[in-house]
Amino acid sequence: MSSEFRGTVAEYQALYIEKNAHLEQFLEQVEPFDFYREIFPEGSFERKGHYEDSRPNGIAVSLPGKGGSVNGIALEIEGDGKAKRYIITDDLKKLDELIDTDFTIMAPISYFGKSRSGKFARFLYALAFDLDGVGMPQLRDVLHQMDKGILPKASFVVNSGTGLHLYYVLSEPVPMYPQNQHYLKELKYSLTRQIWNRYTSSIKQPQMQGLMQGFRVVGSGTKLGKGYPVVAFQFGGRVELDDLLEYIPASNGERQKLQGILKKSSMPLAVAKEKYPDWYERRIVKGERRGRWTVKRDLYDWWLRRIRDEIRVGHRYHGVMTLAIYAKKCGIEETELRQDAYSLLLPYDEMSIEEVNRFTREDVEAALSMFNEDYVTFPRDDIARLSGMPMPVNKRNWRKRIEHLCSDYWRGESGRPAVNVCKQNRELALQFMRDKGEIHGRPTAQKKVYQWRQQHPKGRKADCHRDTGLDPKTIRKWWDCPLPERGA
Repeated sequence: MSSEFRGTVAEYQALYIEKNAHLEQFLEQVEPFDFYREIFPEGSFERKGHYEDSRPNGIAVSLPGKGGSVNGIALEIEGDGKAKRYIITDDLKKLDELIDTDFTIMAPISYFGKSRSGKFARFLYALAFDLDGVGMPQLRDVLHQMDKGILPKASFVVNSGTGLHLYYVLSEPVPMYPQNQHYLKELKYSLTRQIWNRYTSSIKQPQMQGLMQGFRVVGSGTKLGKGYPVVAFQFGGRVELDDLLEYIPASNGERQKLQGILKKSSMPLAVAKEKYPDWYERRIVKGERRGRWTVKRDLYDWWLRRIRDEIRVGHRYHGVMTLAIYAKKCGIEETELRQDAYSLLLPYDEMSIEEVNRFTREDVEAALSMFNEDYVTFPRDDIARLSGMPMPVNKRNWRKRIEHLCSDYWRGESGRPAVNVCKQNRELALQFMRDKGEIHGRPTAQKKVYQWRQQHPKGRKADCHRDTGLDPKTIRKWWDCPLPERGA
């Protein structure tokens, strides 16, 4: 495998032209309107000005877009760092305004309202994958693997400037119920591990991206500039989710895991309403959020230290994004979060290897959009995948070991450490609690022998055995031992 291509802007521009020329030899280039019409068929979005349609809106604004009976919103980063949203109605005419923008992204998803939160997502129209580290050898191999059935054949192959975007347009849009989102997210992670291999990318570690990830709008500018726009080429047709599942290896258990999630995700809301009426009333009818608790700020400080020291190129955006999630989870003020996030801007930018891969204010602002209550339950495993950093399990809630063992969680009704704690930890906890004066407990055998001898200075071991009931061997063991001082 060749090493990762690292060139100047001019060399990347030349590579962009070469990739387009190669793709044009085998595939048909698609105009931006035709590309999005294929993903969002007519009737997917709300008709312009026809609010009575009561359909969701698609969002394309530096992040997602919306589909199925919906409008799309596109977001462009302006000079002041704020995102500008565009509503894309069913005629898709608003896309014409996006062709001349530098940084506009849209996801193949439809939403209710103007928020791209998963809570308001309505339909998923395509699974999209971002593949980096793609030179000419990797591009040829991507096409070869898809042509030979090693990888699923993408509906569209998109030249994104320095990499590729692969779109798998679904035969039917999938409703974005929470249980479906869980399945689709895991499916995307599993497929990413297959698509991102040693032949298709010069970057060894796959860069995981979430289900809601937006991609640069076809026709808009790439990192190379407006003169090098995002270009789409048609390859395959629409795909079935079941067919994509066949490309997940059964040997490592991932396919079985996904099938299990799908089985749990297939319960219709009507059935859930009958089976779980309390949940249905609380979550669906009243729209209540899932319960959560606020975590100590130690978690936020710990994560900030890690993303300062351990983050790598390819994960910088997700490092700030997850910092925003932890800030909301730990009750950190937005002012402090923004100060911490922007303190990373310079060191992150200095990590850039190529001029076209700089870390900018736009990246920070896009990542800070995750400072939102909707993401506080973002799974720990997903954070590890996106950040590229392992997440150690700490079941003590950031307490020291002895403090954790003496917490209410481990105490029984008597206030002592629960019996399910191992003997060593139980003894440590008991001694700690005795030293603090929290418990006095039953006297030890040593204390019983000591107290008996104080009361019977001339007594014999046999008398001690008769009075205390202690085993003779225990009495002999502690007979001449003084009682240790507290804390010794």
